[in-house]
Amino acid sequence: MTTKQHTIQKSVSFSGIGLHTGNDSTITFHPAEIGYGFKFKRSDIENSEPIEALVDNVVDLSRGTTIGKDGIEVHTVEHVLAALVGLQIDNCLIELSANEPPVGDGSAKPYVDTLLKAGRIEQDAERLYFEIEKIERYINDEKGVDLVALPNDDYRLTVMVDYDNPALGSQHTGLFDFDNEFVPEFSAARTFCFLTEVEMLHDNNLIKGGRLDNAVVIEDKPITDDELLKLKHIFKLDKLPERGTKGIFNDTELRFRNEPARHKLLDIIGDLALVGVPIKGQILAARPGHASNIELAKKLRRQYLENVKKKKYDPNKSKNVRYRIEDVMDILPHRYPFLMLDRVLGFDEETNTIFGLKNVTINEQFFQGHFPGRPVMPGVLLLEAMAQTGGIHILESQGESVKGKLALFMGINNAKFRKPVTPGDQLVFEVQMVGKRFNTFSFKAKAMVGGSVVAEADLQAALVDKVN
Repeated sequence: MTTKQHTIQKSVSFSGIGLHTGNDSTITFHPAEIGYGFKFKRSDIENSEPIEALVDNVVDLSRGTTIGKDGIEVHTVEHVLAALVGLQIDNCLIELSANEPPVGDGSAKPYVDTLLKAGRIEQDAERLYFEIEKIERYINDEKGVDLVALPNDDYRLTVMVDYDNPALGSQHTGLFDFDNEFVPEFSAARTFCFLTEVEMLHDNNLIKGGRLDNAVVIEDKPITDDELLKLKHIFKLDKLPERGTKGIFNDTELRFRNEPARHKLLDIIGDLALVGVPIKGQILAARPGHASNIELAKKLRRQYLENVKKKKYDPNKSKNVRYRIEDVMDILPHRYPFLMLDRVLGFDEETNTIFGLKNVTINEQFFQGHFPGRPVMPGVLLLEAMAQTGGIHILESQGESVKGKLALFMGINNAKFRKPVTPGDQLVFEVQMVGKRFNTFSFKAKAMVGGSVVAEADLQAALVDKVN
């Protein structure tokens, strides 16, 4: 699997109708910055905020996975997410002109084909994987559902389905190599349902966009002539449909012998994308469905967040030291008496935060005049120290693109000074990069002594060319 983050090279779209809503819809995939993840935005709702593709935002599981926030919803996101994960794209804004993506042919292939036209581009940041460390399991004995997530050094999925139907019977499938198997072997597997479900779904205001060219309908009961007439209306057909000769309504040809099992695997990929980070682990699933997939995703999301919390920077652990003073001086142009940073302690890649350290001693030049008899470190120098920490963050995180550049302090907002800093204090700086626009970067910065905040501010810095 790839080790760098990826997005797409350009914006691309395709249009159609939503499977359950029947609404006309255009989906547009847009490139996104490093660490953006997947977010859905409704362009038909003015000033709507993007909805992050996270299991916390799942609001409905009626025959598909619906996410929502602040009353705005996007239905049936699983095939879109499966396409992005399958192509190992990490960052993408998905814009929709309605509340559901166009269904296409009922598989992930229309989204895959569209994304392939856009092209994938490598970004200058490492891919941050969630490596499953402990076994997670979801069981529903009543429905015979059993899903297990196991540690593994790659992402692998195995699915078994078992239907009391001669057209399907027991099926299994497995995906072990995303690079070579996802597109040809799984992306084209279509959604399916049983004939007994069709009227129920229709009566529950679902499958309004369902057609025989975007779903496989399995015959699980005899069909009367009256039912054929009703199905003609439901599927909006020009002529009466036919009873299948092999257990598939209207004799629709399967693309794979085990196409239903492959589609269930596709659904799991899409639903587990809602964990919010690329996974390394083995997924074993017996008789899965969206509800069970989401329950497993919740468990994995909790484990992921627990792991992040455990790995979060601890200023008391020396193993977090990243750059000593020699490294700092190689990166920053500042020198005595204006170098305000002694060491970089570490980076928290999950929160995009850098941690720095400065030992404050009575030998600091500024204590001679600030103030005689009561030495206090000037607040402006606390701001400068936080800005220098942020400057290292910029110069290190942006890679080769910042060679020959300087990071210049250009803005301060919401500065607050909580406690005086005096000789003998050890300052720890926590500077989080919260925004980037062209060559301008925004930070939320804190300076702490003994775990207590002594100063904080919102800072801005810009990259400029060095002058020789």
